[in-house]
Amino acid sequence: MPEHPTVEELNARGEGFLPALIGIKFVEIEGTTIRSELTVRPELLAPNGFLHAAAVIALADTTCGYATRLLLPEGANFTTIELKSNHLGTAREGTITCEARNVHAGRTTQVWDAEVRSPQGKVMALFRCTQAVLYPKDV
Repeated sequence: MPEHPTVEELNARGEGFLPALIGIKFVEIEGTTIRSELTVRPELLAPNGFLHAAAVIALADTTCGYATRLLLPEGANFTTIELKSNHLGTAREGTITCEARNVHAGRTTQVWDAEVRSPQGKVMALFRCTQAVLYPKDV
């Protein structure tokens, strides 16, 4: 298995793409567990004044996606094929956090769970996704 990237490398990978655009920052890699955070700001709120669910899903899916790369075989890529999110709370300000953990790492699929927590540390979303592992086709 290749050496894990640093959090600086993960953060640089998102520059110019959605993760950096909305402000996702990776803060820790421990084995196959990755932790990230997102500072709530007005642009991420829904018109009702609460954090938009799509921002929470973007944080969780991005964190799981970056974690997926840790377990990919050499030359393989991946794509999300299913995701589910249960929202138990929200935030209006502060920094929310996410922790992604591997549940299944097979040859053709990976399954990841993530918890998104409020600035007060309460679970505000439970997330699960399935990633299809893609192998290069012989030409």
